[in-house]
Amino acid sequence: MKKNHVDITIREVKSQNDLRIFIKFANKLYKTNKFYVPQLISAEIGTLSKSKNPAFEFCEARYWLAFDSSNRIVGRVAGIINHMYNEKTGIHYVRFGWLDFIEDEDVLKALLQTVESWAYEKNADYIHGPLGFLEFDASGVLIEGFNELPTAYGKYNYPYYSKFIEQLGYKKEVDWVEYNVAVPQAMPERFSKMAKMIGERYKLHCAIFTSKKKLLKYADEVFTLLNKEYESIHGFSELTSKQIDDLKKQFIPLLRLEYVSVVMDSENKVVGFGICLPSLSKALQKSGGLLFPFGFLHIQKALRNNDTLDTLLIAIHGEYKNKGVNALIFNDLGRSIIESGITNIETTRELEHNFMVQNLWNKLEHRLHKKARCYIKKL
Repeated sequence: MKKNHVDITIREVKSQNDLRIFIKFANKLYKTNKFYVPQLISAEIGTLSKSKNPAFEFCEARYWLAFDSSNRIVGRVAGIINHMYNEKTGIHYVRFGWLDFIEDEDVLKALLQTVESWAYEKNADYIHGPLGFLEFDASGVLIEGFNELPTAYGKYNYPYYSKFIEQLGYKKEVDWVEYNVAVPQAMPERFSKMAKMIGERYKLHCAIFTSKKKLLKYADEVFTLLNKEYESIHGFSELTSKQIDDLKKQFIPLLRLEYVSVVMDSENKVVGFGICLPSLSKALQKSGGLLFPFGFLHIQKALRNNDTLDTLLIAIHGEYKNKGVNALIFNDLGRSIIESGITNIETTRELEHNFMVQNLWNKLEHRLHKKARCYIKKL
């Protein structure tokens, strides 16, 4: 049976009220879905507002909403240009992100054609996505794992997204994978022995910090290392000093010291780090995207009492890669994880070819249970 054509009107987000409607659309679309994790509305406003997000120093963006003939909102999309990334790659990309739509291919077609038209105006070579401004924004279309709870940093979507995107001529650019890792009841002795051996061989040790103030003194070195080691990662552009300050404000208040490991050399320079965070997914579901009055309490409770840990970031200096430094990080974090009653580790999205990180889980019970895809189209 032939599908009836749906008349779609696209309107650009122009006001602060429009932006709030744009942000809230996903929460309405997934209102009855038990796997959807809403983002905090206040955080989304901060990310999408030119006056608040330091990424706009080198990015530009436009946002659009799709309406049907009865003036009902049926989709949304963002168009983003990260000029720093384009300069680094030498390719003029336009990104699409914040893509959500009802199960209707006409809606998606209208949304993506709008971004494509803007991309043509900007003389772009390719359009790809879903991507955000930065590597830290939610990226990818979920293509496997629709009955799994996503991490707070992994966006959920319905299964029809990928099918409709591919029908519009978009091809796979890269996939991200996510693992669930079972935490052992006791730290395997071989990890401790390996960590000790690696530490002695290369004169490395893990930093000890008893307060977030002490942790903060390592932050700049950590971000310098991150910029260096993430340079070749898909979609990554170097963090500016303003962005680093912004990320410090966002993440350090949430961190628990026992889930942060910083590896130092004999001169006390940072050569590696690993950062995990108690899962906020269920807390964000309870909050409904609102920090107040009760969202803040749900988040604080999740940070204190939890059985699931999300991996956030790991980086090792190029000189120390393949030398077992990850064993020091793993050993440093492992005892705290077991003692805290954590039973599951959820890995946030890792590029499919990032075997250095994926090899961390080889000696533990684990399963690949989610996969997301970035699409690309030549213009």
